[in-house]
Order: sequence, then C-alpha cells, then structure tokens
Amino acid sequence: MKKLVAYITTGYPALDFTVDLALALGESGVDTLELGIPFSDPVADGPVIEKANLLSLQNGFKIDHLFAVSRQIAPRIDTLWMGYFNPFYHKGMELFAREAVHCGVKGFIIPDLPHEEAQPYKQLLQEYNLNLIEFIAPTDSPERIALLTKDAQKFIYLVAYAGITGMGQSESLEPIISQIRQHTTTPVYVGFGVDEKSAKDKVRGADGVIVGSAFIKVLLDDALSGTSKIAKIAALAREIKEKINT
Repeated sequence: MKKLVAYITTGYPALDFTVDLALALGESGVDTLELGIPFSDPVADGPVIEKANLLSLQNGFKIDHLFAVSRQIAPRIDTLWMGYFNPFYHKGMELFAREAVHCGVKGFIIPDLPHEEAQPYKQLLQEYNLNLIEFIAPTDSPERIALLTKDAQKFIYLVAYAGITGMGQSESLEPIISQIRQHTTTPVYVGFGVDEKSAKDKVRGADGVIVGSAFIKVLLDDALSGTSKIAKIAALAREIKEKINT
C-alpha cells in the first residue's frame, strides 16, 4: 500500500479548524500529517502555501499554538512538524524536541536546513527518538545521494523538480529513485507539485506522495464554509490515496 502524506498550515483559518481537518484527513486515508509551522518567508513553498502562512500569522499564530493543537492531533494520526529553521533556532531545538515527545509528534521536516548543518541537531533528536527527514533532488549527484541516504530516517522526501511547491512540473523520477534504492531501504515519498491529476504518475517507483498545495487551495477558497472545506479536502485525500494504489 503506497502512502499519502498531507501538509496543512497550522492555525488557518483557526486552531480548532486545524484539529478538525487533521482528524478528518486521518479518517480519509492520510498516513502521515505534515503540520506546517507558519513562517513569514517560506522559501521552498509556492504562493498558495505562502498565503496560508501569512494569513495564519496575521490571525495571531504563536508557537505555543502549534504545541496545543499537536497534543490533540498527534495521538490520533502520525504527525511531523514541517517548518523553516528560524523558529527552531530561535526557540531552541531542544525545546521543540521536548515538546514533540510530549505531544506525540514523530519528527521534523526543515527544508532550509542543509544536511551538513543538520548533523548536530540530528544527534540531539536521536536522543529523543525523533526523526529528521532528508531531502533529495533530481539534481543531486550520485555521491551526494549516497551521503544523504546513509542515515535517512522514516522516509526520504524526494523533491519532484528543482523549484517551489505547487508548480506541477513533470519529469521522470524513476532513474533517481533507482539510485536511491541502491543505498537504502528507507521509503521514498515524492513531493512538490503532486495533486489528484499527477499523483498516479509521480508515485511510479516510489513508496508514497506528499501533497500540500492541492489541499491548501481548498483551504483558501472563501466561497466555501469551514465544513465544506473539510469535506472537500477529505474527499480529495481519498481520491489521491485511491489513485496511487490502483
């Protein structure tokens, strides 16, 4: 069974909505939740997720809110925190590690923390039995792929193309997936530009997909009520999960 990872932005449009949406996604076939930490300059994300980040911050999001909603979510669905390095650095990685364990969160995805700079933090997180997800891109050399896969934890985040999320470019990933398989049995999940139209193609050769912008587009649709947004996102998750497994 191929896996579905779903990204949502914490605190938009409201904290209780985040909890309700997360639990609905878990009931709709999502295997792992990326609980996004709003940040003012999400450099790896496209305009859709960037807008949700900014709206959440304008609504007054604080890091303590992340911990509060995670305590309600993580015991019921496998959860990772996805965020940029600045908040982790500002608050302290050990604080995040302690809170993650307290909440039941399984690890972190930090896209702007390079592998080499992550090593001291990775050692710290291992003391708390937490995962730090590695990114691999199609532009990485065979030597770098060997390095990045050496101690990969939980799953490898394979970036579908060089760029930002939500753009939907298409290229064959099977050659790089084959290279990754030579070094590790860690599952490979494909992210960036994955939606209900591209998921079946993107998952070819991989173990799962990571979907964010497709869900957040619905979240930002002001024509929908909160209940309708949750229902539509849950239906989209079910559709994607079915497509990657047929």
